[in-house]
Amino acid sequence: MKKIGVLALQGDVREHFFAIENCESIPSEVKRPTDLQNLDGLIIPGGESTTIAKLLRIFDLFEPLQKTLKNGLPVYGSCAGMILLANKIIDGTSDQETLGAIDITVKRNAFGRQVDSFEQELIIPAIDNNPFNAIFIRAPWVEEIGADVQSLADLTTSSGKVHSVLARNKTVLVSSFHPELTGDLRVHRYFIDKIC
Repeated sequence: MKKIGVLALQGDVREHFFAIENCESIPSEVKRPTDLQNLDGLIIPGGESTTIAKLLRIFDLFEPLQKTLKNGLPVYGSCAGMILLANKIIDGTSDQETLGAIDITVKRNAFGRQVDSFEQELIIPAIDNNPFNAIFIRAPWVEEIGADVQSLADLTTSSGKVHSVLARNKTVLVSSFHPELTGDLRVHRYFIDKIC
C-alpha cells in the first residue's frame, strides 16, 4: 500500500483522506517537515492559496516542501494546490509565493467568484472515455503551459478560449477542479497508480 500525504494546514483535507483510503492507500497528515519523510506521494488540497502559502512559512514547511518536490516526490494539487504548484500566477497578491513545481502559468479565480461556481462534465482520455463530473469553485485555469507539461483535460470558456483544467508533468498533477468532492476516485487513482 502506498502512503500518500495530505498537506493539512487548510482546505479539503478530510475529503482527500477519504479518497486516498478508498484507493486502497494510506493517508498521512503533513503539518511539519518531518511529515514529508517516507511518503510515496503528496496532495495539496483546495482552499485559499495565499493562506496556505503563508501557513507553509509559519510552519517552516515552505523550503523543505520545495526541496522535497525538486527531489522528485510525486504531488497532486487541486484548485489552490494547482496555484501553489505553478511557476507563475496571474492576479495573485503582490507577495504571493509558489512552489514552482510545474511549468504553467495559472490565473486565480479565473471562472469568477464563489457564486460563479459550477459543475461541468469533462472527458479525460488519459483516464478513460467516460465523463467526469468536475466541480469548479473559485477555480483557476491554466493560462500558459510549458513544453514538458501535458494537458489532460481542457475547458472552453464562454468567450470561446480553451484552457487546460487538468495537467501533468513527470511527477506533478494539477487540476482546477475538486475531484475530492465528487466521490469519483478516477483522478486520485490516476495520481496514485500512474504518477506515484
